[in-house]
Amino acid sequence: MELTSINNPRVKGWIKLKEKKYRDREQKFLIEGAHLIEEAYRAGWLETLIVRQGITVPTELNLPVYEVTNEIMKRLSTLSSGENVMGVCKISENEAFRTDITSWILLDGIQDPGNMGTILRTALAFGIQGVILSKDCVDVYHDKVVRATQGAIFHLSLQRTDLAAFIKVLEDNQIPVFATALHDALPLQEMKIPARYALVFGNEGNGIRSNILTLCDQRIKIEMATFESLNVAVAAGIAMYYFQYQGGQMGE
Repeated sequence: MELTSINNPRVKGWIKLKEKKYRDREQKFLIEGAHLIEEAYRAGWLETLIVRQGITVPTELNLPVYEVTNEIMKRLSTLSSGENVMGVCKISENEAFRTDITSWILLDGIQDPGNMGTILRTALAFGIQGVILSKDCVDVYHDKVVRATQGAIFHLSLQRTDLAAFIKVLEDNQIPVFATALHDALPLQEMKIPARYALVFGNEGNGIRSNILTLCDQRIKIEMATFESLNVAVAAGIAMYYFQYQGGQMGE
């Protein structure tokens, strides 16, 4: 189907998805670029394909395809260069604890889109299965976050909820929770990694909130030669790799 007017109700609805309040209301978000389109389609998140006029799309795609003008594509895109293909995805979050997941990360107030996207991409790379987001984390469906994940967002079990309540659920299921901290913490090298676990990473400036820290089973730290702390995405990557590798889960 071809759409040529910026005032078309469908187009206006897509443009609104650039704002978080409309993404939350509609439970949909926009993605840009062939790679993200492919990952979203493969994971079953893609609902609608939007292509620039004159672009050929695969005929086997079993979903609505809309051909739009350059003007419409520019209004939808958040990239200065623009894209030839965009998509509308459904938000797909879990609402309950999954007993089949053995490794979790809990994110407490992560604000930077780049950090969030990098953490999600790293989590998938190292085999982390579940991601729990505090309610004040940056929106994971923000275009910068989605691009930074490189498609990882479509292959993770995501849930935005109260961290304290979720830690209680983990406790009820005998899953120990480890918090990254600078003080009163056990060095990673001294850790004995359990088969099931959860890792908590905190806000870029303030770290993990004190009420969350007190609920965790153990504080851990990354040994460093000079600086006291690392960027949260870097620290998360080191911790996730160490836990997965030392826990004997890599390559299974």
